[in-house]
Amino acid sequence: MIDINNIKICPGTLAEGFSSYSPKCIKEVFGGKRVSHILPFASPQKEGEQKKKFLENRSRISISGVQEKYSLKLNNKTLELTDNGGEFILKPIPADLMNVNQAPVNEHLTMQIASQVFKLPAAKNALIFFSDGVPAYITRRFDVKADGTRCLKEDFASIAGHTSLNKGKDFKYEFSYEGIARLIDQYVPANIKTKEQFFQLMIFNYLFSNGDAHLKNFSRIDCKAEGDAFLAPAYDLINTRIHIDDGDMALIDGLYEKDYEHPSFSTYGYYAFDDFYEFGKRIGLIPARVKRMLAVFLQKTEEVKVMTNRSFLSDEIKALYIKHYTDRLKRLSTSLQNIL
Repeated sequence: MIDINNIKICPGTLAEGFSSYSPKCIKEVFGGKRVSHILPFASPQKEGEQKKKFLENRSRISISGVQEKYSLKLNNKTLELTDNGGEFILKPIPADLMNVNQAPVNEHLTMQIASQVFKLPAAKNALIFFSDGVPAYITRRFDVKADGTRCLKEDFASIAGHTSLNKGKDFKYEFSYEGIARLIDQYVPANIKTKEQFFQLMIFNYLFSNGDAHLKNFSRIDCKAEGDAFLAPAYDLINTRIHIDDGDMALIDGLYEKDYEHPSFSTYGYYAFDDFYEFGKRIGLIPARVKRMLAVFLQKTEEVKVMTNRSFLSDEIKALYIKHYTDRLKRLSTSLQNIL
């Protein structure tokens, strides 16, 4: 159990020497307002009036996904549940998973590694604690502008025209990542830059065992007054192997369209360097750029381990997280053609 009144690591940036949120986290996540890392209410598992408020909030907001998510607004320096104009999404511990109490911390760590170590555009986020000490994940909504109005956000299930009615219950998994890149070509103006961002996110998801990178976890944002549409910052990044025994890829068709399989996959039985190198070329990226982007993901091992060991994961899950990462790193470092 985490002693929430005696922490020594920023629950946002994971920087050492802070008993609450660091100035950087306060600025990025909470707009400069000095918010406490402890919420002024108990977790939704608690019975009584507070649980009733959570249930009311859950029934009124429309945030996709099967995990319970709640909407919060910042009133002065205090976070409050709201069903109107929320600026933040709160994700408590979900149900029915292995190591379930580690899920918020896992998501927070994975998002921080993405943004800090690999410099990927990612939703601003932090770990936060209910007053009874239970951890939750909090993220600032990237579709809310400074004046409170909303940008148009459309996930790639919607862009692809996939719904439960026309594709069945697995509609968000019935696709390939190459197919998403083709949709980027059609619907995002700065498509080369956007595809590079998407390509890097694909490598990251594989390297950190995110088996939940389905169509609804990629989105197109259009804020109109601020410019043309662009790929949303990364969100919902989590090492799913900590919680379920899932596959390497969320999408049923995997990396490629039309049942294509690289000789590397045929040889090793898993995705390796050559598969992603070929994927980058197939979606129209410059081969030299593809190779440089891949190289970055092979070089940050110590930074990943340091951040993982600073995280709020239990010691047992820290070791498991690093094991899954190093296993995937070994795969990604393997090349049939020796083109690393």
